[in-house]
Amino acid sequence: MLKRVVQKAFRLRTDVPVNFYLAHFFAKHILRQNRDVKWAIHFTSTVYFPERITRGKNVFPGDSPNNFIDATNGITIGDYTNIGPGVGLISGNHDTIDNSIYTKHPPINIGPFCWLGMNAIILPGVVLGDFTSVAAGAVVTKSFPQGYCIIGGNPAKVIKLLDKEACEALRKSK
Repeated sequence: MLKRVVQKAFRLRTDVPVNFYLAHFFAKHILRQNRDVKWAIHFTSTVYFPERITRGKNVFPGDSPNNFIDATNGITIGDYTNIGPGVGLISGNHDTIDNSIYTKHPPINIGPFCWLGMNAIILPGVVLGDFTSVAAGAVVTKSFPQGYCIIGGNPAKVIKLLDKEACEALRKSK
């Protein structure tokens, strides 16, 4: 009963345990970790330049444990995209000679209804189309703008194509 009152009073998601919010509060307000992030994230995750992240409906980059998100050159994430634990989104890179200099790259662009599996790494300038699932441990070095597929491996390649009609039916139901 008390849990529901607290969740309703503070407009907390009912599918997330209250202790997640307590750990988030401690890390953000006491330890000052990820203090500029405007949404709740896991206390073991790190988000650099959150103001350069554009996120869609029901998207909370860093809410899974051990995410590393570097939005130096910007990141766009579409509606209903899930990011698994340990995922790295790295939009910036260093100069090969002088590693104190960041190089310019296009932003990472992840479409709606995507899934990034555990410990996947998305590198600078990658574009993932709608309904792209990235297998656990994959290293995505190039773009897959056509979407509707499962990619995996190092470097990532298409493993399976998805049924486009089934994907569109899910989109219409949301």
